[in-house]
Amino acid sequence: QVQLVDSGGGLVQAGGSLRLSCAASGSIVSINYMGWYRQAPGKQRELVAGITSGGSTNYADSVKGRFTISRDNAKNTGYLQMNSLKPEDTAVYYCNALVSPSPFTTTIRSYWGQGTQVTVSS
Repeated sequence: QVQLVDSGGGLVQAGGSLRLSCAASGSIVSINYMGWYRQAPGKQRELVAGITSGGSTNYADSVKGRFTISRDNAKNTGYLQMNSLKPEDTAVYYCNALVSPSPFTTTIRSYWGQGTQVTVSS
């Protein structure tokens, strides 16, 4: 089994910064894709940023220029650096990973972290 633990959320004033971490452990052959999603009360869960195993990235329009996603493949860990935070960034942020969990199959499975709360005050 694979486990994802996301962390780094907290309370910050508008204009401040936070860095989220996502640590994957367990039976991992490779992580093909890692992404960060967020969900605010009353809103749908949305993709914030994603990164492939080769380092290609994509971002939601609302965070382009402010957030940076990265990964350390050797540590099976992903990061989301969030700068110039706005109150509208307030949400629970979830890490997601597409993982090849076994050398005996070609199945790729999706795993989620437990979520970490980010609150931005004005």
